Amino acid sequence: MVSAQALALPLCSRTGIFYVRDVYDYFRAVLRSGEKSERVLDLTNDAAQLNPANYTVWQYRRDVLLHLNSDLQTELAYISDTINEHPKNYQVWHHRRVIVEWLNDASKELQFTSDILMLDAKNYHAWQHRQWVVTTFKLYTAEMEFVDSLLETDVRNNSAWNQRHFVIVQTSGFIPDVINKELIFTTSRIRELENNESAWNYLRGILCHTESGNISSEDFVLKFCQDLYESGSRGPYLLAFIIDVCEESFELGINNEFYTIQKALQLCEDLALEYDKIRKEYWKFISRKLTQKLESKPTS
Repeated sequence: MVSAQALALPLCSRTGIFYVRDVYDYFRAVLRSGEKSERVLDLTNDAAQLNPANYTVWQYRRDVLLHLNSDLQTELAYISDTINEHPKNYQVWHHRRVIVEWLNDASKELQFTSDILMLDAKNYHAWQHRQWVVTTFKLYTAEMEFVDSLLETDVRNNSAWNQRHFVIVQTSGFIPDVINKELIFTTSRIRELENNESAWNYLRGILCHTESGNISSEDFVLKFCQDLYESGSRGPYLLAFIIDVCEESFELGINNEFYTIQKALQLCEDLALEYDKIRKEYWKFISRKLTQKLESKPTS
């Protein structure tokens, strides 16, 4: 048994390497003895502050909380403060999830994750926790509104685009009406900011859910891209999309005056020499691949 005197560290030692060594020496002694008390709960607090990524500290803290039948709302407030100090630490988020599960109460979670995402809109741990909360407690009602607000703030926020896809998959699914609505929404966002990789990736994702699953399957999208190009847009994501449509149309035997394999070869050259020079070798590779396809196609 660890003595109360041993656990009562003098204030003068609560800095530097000696304090760290003392805290973890006491913690290892507690693990061996199996003591679960208020003073051990305080000790896990000290140990977690020194190393919030220590899984064993958090696991033992949970064991102590259960043994003492501690107030879990108090623990939730404690872990909120800890996450605010260490917002990108897996262990603190896992601890919060367990506490929410024990409480069976997620009433604070959407606002809490929203506050964290206000500080860093792409915090992976906050998004992961939010998705778990939304799925587990079926809190989908206002989630799309939340996503829209993030995209209004930063239309490049790939995490928000990902959450939009997640919510649709978990609720209505990509049924035809939803696909049409999302195509209109996404193309309108691309018109606002053409060189936005996140929106272009989301557009591709929507098209994967069409009946054919082909990016060349929606006339609305094909016309949208052609109009953008003919209006003078030369963004690399637009050109890359057109190239992929050209290649797919060629493979499927679809005849389209704009989306031809020759058009794709021209755009590969334009990207390599002017619009995406940093990936010049990649576009040269794509050009060679398209040329091989063209040459190997049987002539009628």
